[in-house]
Amino acid sequence: MATGKVEICGVDTATLPVLTNERMRELFPLVHSGDRAAREEFIRGNLRLVLSVVQRFNNRGESADDLFQVGCIGLIKALDHFDVTQNVRFSTYAVPMIIGEIRRYLRDNTPIRVSRSLRDTAYKALQARDRLVLSLHREPTVEEMAHELGVPREDVVFALEAIQDPVSLFEPVYNDGGDAIYIMDQVKDDKHQDESWLEHIAIKEAMRRLNDREKRILRLRFFEGRTQMEVAGEIGISQAQVSRLEKNALLHMRKYVAAQ
Repeated sequence: MATGKVEICGVDTATLPVLTNERMRELFPLVHSGDRAAREEFIRGNLRLVLSVVQRFNNRGESADDLFQVGCIGLIKALDHFDVTQNVRFSTYAVPMIIGEIRRYLRDNTPIRVSRSLRDTAYKALQARDRLVLSLHREPTVEEMAHELGVPREDVVFALEAIQDPVSLFEPVYNDGGDAIYIMDQVKDDKHQDESWLEHIAIKEAMRRLNDREKRILRLRFFEGRTQMEVAGEIGISQAQVSRLEKNALLHMRKYVAAQ
């Protein structure tokens, strides 16, 4: 989507400008003082940021035009709420806002029926998330959202899970160019208890061969149900680093288990 001439909402993405950090700093006071020309320049200069986020959702079967427009709403919200006194890059602050706006749009358009109480709890959790993003300048943890709402952590997890988009069992969890690991590979099979028991032993042994940070990442991700962004915030590294470490740890475990 980002290469060549691609039009989204009538915009040729190949011609989109990119603002430097220095220019953005110059525009912030003008934007916040009500200068419409500065506001337009700032938004247009960050449309590539929206485009990069939209690309993450391009396998959902949704119109790229619709996702781009929704992402622009997230960009505008980020601009309106960005605190220039904080030592945070605008892109770091804006990306979670854009992602959140697109996810809300996708959840609102899901064909799966969800009970009103679960949906209400989920929307309150998403609103709490937005408030915490503004105050913390990072993606909040599930515990922080639950504390903000005054509800148990499990209620927030169940509600957010209920409005997630369904995925195929054959959707890959990761693919490093070799054999992919699919969601189906991680689904429990109650029909083969002896085999599952042996696999459990092998997995535990494989876990012991990981370093402490890899073990912690897998525990948080697959035993506590944390997102990569939440794990990144707790450990103090980037989401990209969490993704890379998780991928390597799973690959090492898969090779060990396969060799047994």
